[in-house]
Amino acid sequence: MSSAAQTNRHTMTVLVNNESGVLARVVGLFSGRGYNIESLTVAEVDPTSHTSRITLVTSGTPHVIEQIEAQLGRLVPVRSVINWTAAKGGIEREMALVKVAGDKRDDAKALAEKAGARTVEATSSSFIFEVTDVPAQLDAFIEQMRGLGLVDVSRTGVAAISRGPEAM
Repeated sequence: MSSAAQTNRHTMTVLVNNESGVLARVVGLFSGRGYNIESLTVAEVDPTSHTSRITLVTSGTPHVIEQIEAQLGRLVPVRSVINWTAAKGGIEREMALVKVAGDKRDDAKALAEKAGARTVEATSSSFIFEVTDVPAQLDAFIEQMRGLGLVDVSRTGVAAISRGPEAM
């Protein structure tokens, strides 16, 4: 008797050499095997050692996630790979800019304050809020704003880091 393996969301960080084409190689690994990237952020984190950090969110069965980790680790410019979801030692955050307009602006502002969002622009017809939280909380905040005049959303993608004094 066989049962379908459960698909779960995983956040991974890949420390890479900061050189031309590295991001394309990492993304190519995913697209070439039919894996989806749900979120992707990348930035140089150490100019002296020319190191960049790629944080991505993907979903898959435990077997697929193991394959992704192993294949990422074999890419030449990759220095290390951490699966924060499996390690349970990471902190994840994402930032969103949320624009709200219409006649329920006061309700939107009250909800934003309750969620810890910061007003980055206020006009006579709209607000733009900046909110940082775990992705599920951002999803909930954005969903609540839909009924209050949501006009636009821009999200950064997930950033993750380890707890405690150790580096990646």
